[in-house]
Amino acid sequence: MILKLEYFYYVLGAMLLLVSYMSLTDQHNPRRYSSALFWALYAVVYLAGEQLPPVAAGVLMVVMALIAGFGGVALGRYGDRTQEERKGSAQRLGHRLLIPALIIPATTVIGSTLLKDVHLGGLLLLLDPKNATLVSLGCGSLFAVATACWLTRSTPMQAMRESRRLIDHLGWAVVLPHMLAVLGLLFTEAGMGKAVAHVVTSYINLDVRLVAVAVYCIGMALFTVIMGNGFAAFPVIAGGVGIPVLVGVYHANPAVMAAIGMFSAYCGTLMTPMAANFNIVPAALLELPDKNAVVKIQVGTALPLLLANIVLLYFLMNM
Repeated sequence: MILKLEYFYYVLGAMLLLVSYMSLTDQHNPRRYSSALFWALYAVVYLAGEQLPPVAAGVLMVVMALIAGFGGVALGRYGDRTQEERKGSAQRLGHRLLIPALIIPATTVIGSTLLKDVHLGGLLLLLDPKNATLVSLGCGSLFAVATACWLTRSTPMQAMRESRRLIDHLGWAVVLPHMLAVLGLLFTEAGMGKAVAHVVTSYINLDVRLVAVAVYCIGMALFTVIMGNGFAAFPVIAGGVGIPVLVGVYHANPAVMAAIGMFSAYCGTLMTPMAANFNIVPAALLELPDKNAVVKIQVGTALPLLLANIVLLYFLMNM
């Protein structure tokens, strides 16, 4: 038996279905029917994604966008504990609260490095070798939930209530990375990479290696600022500049080019409100008066990191 990534998709789909049901039965949610429909449709993506015809999947996404666009996803009531109860629980548990959070990266590292090629009796492969890191992340998340329930003496149902509370506060922004990643693939299929390559080579002299590296890294960041997601920017800029110029002309190591390119894209994520789930939602959860406060603070980190990525790629691209 192999632990496949698809199993965790089914777990996510089941969780979203339960969130949908909880929203539907929440009398305090002013948009409970539309909220329930939104999360149920998103659950279908995980439960039957590969079986859905492309047209049906597209219609499903359009319906979800319409529900969110017309304000159909709203907050409900979650049976939150009082401030005194939360404070007392935190004082009782102390630093043990960090254990579940640490289990996730620890399990991911162990699974993706030590267990990815493990067989038992020559027959059983523990982890899907194609997705060892993601499968390990999924296992770590489940272990973390179980540990958190044990530490806090809570039930799995309470964990689901907390999941629903967080998902509802994030709202439609939960779906944004998924949709933007798909949008990046659509841009690639439409030839956006070739268009970018034509524009860049027509107006910028890429015969200078440093210029080519800078255009690639800055292009990753800028396109991410526009799209709000590095996964949407990567196929376009890598297809337009990374592969034809850095790899094709300067013989860059594709792995190094891809890794540092994604790091550069993440610099753009830090600087854009389009990355709503990273930058706007936290401001809302923290009840900050300025919804762009997170972005403004992160610019001072993003720009030096982007410069560092340019330097690193320039010197490491042929390793």
